[in-house]
Amino acid sequence: MQSRHPLHLNDINKLVMSYINTNIPQPGIISLLYYKSSSGKALSNLAQALLHGPSSLSSGERELIAAHVSYLNNCEFCHLSHKAAASEHLQDNGMTMDSIITNIDTATVSAKMKALLHVAGKVQQSGRAVTQQDIDEAKRLGATDEEIHDTVLIAAAFCMYNRYVDGLNTQLPVSPEEYNGMGVRLATKGYGYAPSFMLNFVRKMMRKQAPELRDRKDSWK
Repeated sequence: MQSRHPLHLNDINKLVMSYINTNIPQPGIISLLYYKSSSGKALSNLAQALLHGPSSLSSGERELIAAHVSYLNNCEFCHLSHKAAASEHLQDNGMTMDSIITNIDTATVSAKMKALLHVAGKVQQSGRAVTQQDIDEAKRLGATDEEIHDTVLIAAAFCMYNRYVDGLNTQLPVSPEEYNGMGVRLATKGYGYAPSFMLNFVRKMMRKQAPELRDRKDSWK
């Protein structure tokens, strides 16, 4: 009988393939951002502006919107990484996001935030799904024009990010603990991109310190 030997980490990662070869053995959008630096830097800067830039919505609230839209889009990587970032901002062990998934109307967020999450959900369906009534209700509950703008922009942008990540079948971390580390980094360090003179070094370290990866699953919720 032929003996069975455990696969080495590098062998496991070779079995898991995205649709294109980025040569960056990192999960989700990380592999794509550092595959093509011109778009990677622009997308990173956009995420930084949306989630850490000036806004009367806190970064925690904006991460909840990002995680909510990602959940609706069935994007496992984006949902879990931004849920972890929201959890780090809010220091709530992910309970707020869990309550939103269960039922927005009974979630442990403000009435204004519930209205904005409803608007974000409409954007996820289609920009045209948002109605004047949705906007009026958000304003009635205290949302400003800027907060409505930021909500719609975050929701629209994350539809793009989600489809980018899943449209290229990016890989996912085997260990759920990887998301906790991502959440801390995103909440504390933001979405900055490595400067040009550091790119080769960063890519080299990403290859050297590759986590164990797996294929995405059709059903994960």
